[in-house]
Amino acid sequence: MTIRLKSLILPISFAAAIAIPATAGAEVVKMAFIDPLSGSFAPVGENMLRSWQYIADLANKQKWAGDNTFDIVGFDNKGSPQESLVQLKAAIDQGYRYVIQGNGSGVALALIDAINKYNERNPGKEVIYLNHAAVDPDLTNSKCSFWHFRVDANSDMKMEAMTSYMAKDPNIKKVYLINQNYAFGHSVQRAAREYLRRKRPDIQIVGDDLHPIGQVKDFSPYIAKIKASGADTVITGNWGADLALLIKAAKDSDLKTNLYTYYAVTTGTPTAMGSAGVDRVKFVGYWNPNNQGFVGKDIVEGFKKKYNDDYYTMATYTGMKMLGQAIKETKSTDPVKVAFAMEGMKVQSLNGEVEMRKADHQLQQPLYITTWTKVNGKDVKYDQENTGYGWKTNQVLDTHISAQPTSCQMKRPSK
Repeated sequence: MTIRLKSLILPISFAAAIAIPATAGAEVVKMAFIDPLSGSFAPVGENMLRSWQYIADLANKQKWAGDNTFDIVGFDNKGSPQESLVQLKAAIDQGYRYVIQGNGSGVALALIDAINKYNERNPGKEVIYLNHAAVDPDLTNSKCSFWHFRVDANSDMKMEAMTSYMAKDPNIKKVYLINQNYAFGHSVQRAAREYLRRKRPDIQIVGDDLHPIGQVKDFSPYIAKIKASGADTVITGNWGADLALLIKAAKDSDLKTNLYTYYAVTTGTPTAMGSAGVDRVKFVGYWNPNNQGFVGKDIVEGFKKKYNDDYYTMATYTGMKMLGQAIKETKSTDPVKVAFAMEGMKVQSLNGEVEMRKADHQLQQPLYITTWTKVNGKDVKYDQENTGYGWKTNQVLDTHISAQPTSCQMKRPSK
């Protein structure tokens, strides 16, 4: 049975946390989910924890890791890099050797550094880090690590897909950028300017704002600036409450611009959009439940039935597929053997065949451009947050279109 915990230190014995015998030769692989489970970003963190747990249960039933099973437990980092390091130490002290995180590239950078140092000092007790949503490109470039695997697309990959789609729209002439003031927001800002200049040099950037993450309660002053700029399109990497509040302010001010987003699918944002976002809010991501053939519908419907919530972090499926396959192939839960097995691995995920690129541990996968619209029971079958609105697939871009070069100089341990 999986448990979601919000306490700082988990009341579980060290011996029990390492590996609990299930059947002869089998282990329970304990995984520590380190993300916000309190504060303004808690709804997103809680949804993602449930998503990991739901797919872990599926993996256990279908024996993705053979007779080994998974148990995923939540550690609340409150969205803070410093608190994340406290939680990482707590998890390691209790025997966890698999860590999951995604909400915040600042947190991810801190975790990579800490895990690198820990693994170097503790051979035989290494830790693997699965990253499901922290998308700063540096994490698989200058900061790349053998112990880190990103199952999301990085922000440059998403911007490559987004601007390839935008470049074909002659109605886009003036773009406004608004992003959170931290590593990820900076990467979105930089890539938007660079890629639009390369693909559509005629497009003007008429505004560019960076705001404190998780601190702005009223975005109406920003919306007023966007209106005054004459922008016809907004690009934002905002997520969680920062995106929901931005869209709420846009709706209240009757802003008519199109909004290109990275995270409009995340908890709270669909409700904030409602009918006001129809045909104007777009999302770039690695999957859409309203895909051709509705691949993954059993998971979407099962998750909704169990939690009355929406399954949107499909990286959880990819991550568990790869981890399960690596454990099954190596007949081991040892992180070193599992990490080597995951390098270059290809699996069939809900968005087609994906590959964990060996050079930098960045997953290569197709990307989707979608538009918020009314459910019609045909190509838009699944809504979000019981709004009656969902995402229509505009285009699926093949893996090679968004692929990016890497500067990673991977340092590998001996096998």
